[in-house]
Amino acid sequence: MKAIIMNYRGSHHTQHPKQMIIQPEGSSSKADAEKLVGKTATWISKSGKKISGLITAPHGGNGAVRVRFDDKGLPGQSLGTPIEIA
Repeated sequence: MKAIIMNYRGSHHTQHPKQMIIQPEGSSSKADAEKLVGKTATWISKSGKKISGLITAPHGGNGAVRVRFDDKGLPGQSLGTPIEIA
């Protein structure tokens, strides 16, 4: 399943660089997003480097989900790019 990386998870004062908000294709409600919890999301850079994270929770009511990456998180260049959910 494909998804688009929307942004880092954060608030007005704090940003969580190891967590990203992604919008999966075909997910338009919180119920759709809850079905994806526990799956793996993998981002592939232009050079071929793979960075994987775990979908931890739905985010909001429009079907977006939160992804936690273990190492350093994703670079800023990943914003707006596709990510694969397996």
